[in-house]
Amino acid sequence: MEIRRGVIKAFDSGTYKATLQLAGSLSVWLGNVAVSRGVPVAEMVVGRNCAVLFFDEANPQDAVVVAVYT
Repeated sequence: MEIRRGVIKAFDSGTYKATLQLAGSLSVWLGNVAVSRGVPVAEMVVGRNCAVLFFDEANPQDAVVVAVYT
């Protein structure tokens, strides 16, 4: 497992999934990343930093946003 920092680029409250840009990567965005239901919808603001937990570093779809912060 690995935890990385990212920036929220989009959030779909219907599916509770986000599009993220990982810190240090200007061109790589990850789409359809699951978001913990413990994170309130109101906190999923575009441009906010987030903590992303990767269960398998080789599979970016096997990740979840576990926290947001400013």
